[in-house]
Amino acid sequence: MLELKNIKKYYTVGGTTTKALDGVSVSFRRQEFVAILGASGSGKTTLLNVIGGLDNYDSGDMIIDGKSTKDFKDGDWDAYRNNSIGFVFQSYNLISHLGIIENVELGMTLSGVSKEEKRQHATAALERVGLAEHMHKKPNQLSGGQMQRVAIARALANDPDILLCDEPTGALDTETSLQIMNLIKELSKEKLVVMVTHNPELAYDYADRIIEFSDGKIKNDSNPYTEETHENEFKLKRTKMSFFTALKLSFNNLRTKKGRTLLTAFASSIGIISIGIVLSLSNGFQKQIDKTQTETLSKFPITISQVTTDQTMNQKNALGSDKGSYSKKKEVTPKQSEQDKAQHVNNINQDYVDYIKNIDPALTNSIGYSRTVAMNILGDVNGDIKPISFSNTAPNSGNSMEAAMSSMTGIGISSFPTKLNNDSKDFLKENYNVIAGDYPSSATDVVLIVDKQNATNINALKNIGLDVKENEPLPFDDIVGKEFKLISNNEYYQKIPTGNFIPNTDYKKMYDNTNNTTIRVSGILRVKASSNMNLLSPGFAYSNDLTAKIVEENEQSDIVKAQRDSNKNVMNNESLDAQAKDNLLAYLGGTSIPSSILIYPNNFSDKEQILTYLDKYNKGKDKKDRILYTDLAGTMTQLTGGLMDAITYVLIAFAGISLVTSMIMIGIITYTSVLERTKEIGVLKALGARKKDITRVFDAETCILGIASGSLGVLIAYAATFPINNLLYKLTDLKNVAQLNPKHALILVIISTILTMLGGHIPAKIAAKKDAAIALRAD
Repeated sequence: MLELKNIKKYYTVGGTTTKALDGVSVSFRRQEFVAILGASGSGKTTLLNVIGGLDNYDSGDMIIDGKSTKDFKDGDWDAYRNNSIGFVFQSYNLISHLGIIENVELGMTLSGVSKEEKRQHATAALERVGLAEHMHKKPNQLSGGQMQRVAIARALANDPDILLCDEPTGALDTETSLQIMNLIKELSKEKLVVMVTHNPELAYDYADRIIEFSDGKIKNDSNPYTEETHENEFKLKRTKMSFFTALKLSFNNLRTKKGRTLLTAFASSIGIISIGIVLSLSNGFQKQIDKTQTETLSKFPITISQVTTDQTMNQKNALGSDKGSYSKKKEVTPKQSEQDKAQHVNNINQDYVDYIKNIDPALTNSIGYSRTVAMNILGDVNGDIKPISFSNTAPNSGNSMEAAMSSMTGIGISSFPTKLNNDSKDFLKENYNVIAGDYPSSATDVVLIVDKQNATNINALKNIGLDVKENEPLPFDDIVGKEFKLISNNEYYQKIPTGNFIPNTDYKKMYDNTNNTTIRVSGILRVKASSNMNLLSPGFAYSNDLTAKIVEENEQSDIVKAQRDSNKNVMNNESLDAQAKDNLLAYLGGTSIPSSILIYPNNFSDKEQILTYLDKYNKGKDKKDRILYTDLAGTMTQLTGGLMDAITYVLIAFAGISLVTSMIMIGIITYTSVLERTKEIGVLKALGARKKDITRVFDAETCILGIASGSLGVLIAYAATFPINNLLYKLTDLKNVAQLNPKHALILVIISTILTMLGGHIPAKIAAKKDAAIALRAD
């Protein structure tokens, strides 16, 4: 077993089987320091094995300050090299993309020394080797002797115990060699210096102890060592490199290759550009849709009708499906349709009506209540008294599907809401202009609604007794001011001896009754060009106060009282179930509960608060007891938003392929960088860099590339929105469609960074596993 020892430190170097190098001499400068570097058998230990951490021994042991290295891990050797060994290489091994002072600071950087302390020690080391005026230059600006002095300064800066010099004058001329050797001789007064050289004369001129090797064996030792025993005095300070330091090193390297870095960033940014443009267009189109919906749907009413559709049911199944094989059984299977399953009956009662009335007035200007109560109205038609109606359906056609849909959606209705309070806006004045007559001033005033061309429903005019023909103009004066008589139930229905009720046919007598209520057409209204609330159907419209007045007058009428007490229709003796009885009572004006409620939000934000308020009522209730609403604006928004999201996802998926390609390319480029910087990896490892530090350096490089490519892609995508918007405006008249959301831009940069770091991490791990000695031999 061969040993390496000084007065304070005790080293033992075990056997190895590395290839022998003939004629290698190892010289030690100080007399009191004795050192032997050799092998048993045919092997020998070279300086590069020491640089590599002495971790490739097949047997044997090395003892440092009484501490055995037999169980040393890679991190322990890294820390030992960083703290205790200073290396001076024959070919200098300076990192070209770092400045002189940064090269000298590198070992201290790995030790975690503060910035101020690093700069102070590096400056002092450079001044000591005579390079004070060159410390801010780059390695390629120095001569060979000056670069060797930098290497010595780097070895000294971290205050090591031992300097290992591998042919320190091998690449220098004679004069410079003498200067370097004199400097080394001066340093040997403070440090143990181990020098490997092929020049015996140089060794004999400067060394205190000389060990000569030949054929892998010690040929001569001028001062052999005698083994002694020492206590464990070993102390080890771990190396560490922050990610910020790794970023700085990588940035300096990339800065020396500006052209390639820019091209790499651009190539990697193609996927980001594609996704950025897709997101810009998607975001812009969605804003256009939202704007249109806000203008056209934001104030559409939230409708609560007695019968509605449960939106939580599977609507896809409701459409039916042809999947499955045909049955060959000679039988039928009774089954409820999905549409019927989705039907929900709302039990609207007085408690719920009161709950609706308590909605914050700041969220809605008005609430409309529709009732199915019959209006017993008579009109003077050219001197002949006849029943009339404000319906838009053809005479004798019954209730139309259009009326049912109006009740469920709030579109095409004939009843307009009245103001909640004096501070609320008037629905008609906000959305309709008067083109003849006046706005209604009382509950008994009705208006005629016309479209932009002053057209209205022909059935509405015929149902009040006007003799009109298709497309035949009718003067305003024939309509405005026209009056009708509203007849109470007790006058309109007469009881016969059988106990049943039948409509009274003496219209003249009923019309002349002084207790009648007069209904007047106050004006003709047309929707404003600026309004997005053209909800009233062309034809006659009346306030919900009118139907409330009719219910109030008829709720205690004789026919209503009789119908409440009977489960048969008091007019034709037909049997009624509970639902049919309730419907008939509502028709006769026997209940104040509305058939549907229409809530008009001020805007989308207020609408969401109203929906939250309505959902609160249903909390904790069974499904059958819940009151469901129809939010047409929300349904439309979800539909268009879902379609836009689907299109966006598909386009992003295609654009994402280029991101994967970019990730692979980054991996290749990082691996190329590993090959180019093999010697730098060796230098870092020789200075004590851990595997994770080497990995971190290359991860930092890909991080910088990822941020650069992501930022470049976002900038190009943003710049592309201007010509895209110009083209779309010419084609569609839509302005500023492509709009890149800043949040999307930030997310894209983050994605780019993550993907590039993933792509470069494998090559980074390969770099970390490189052997220091082999890496230093690389060209």
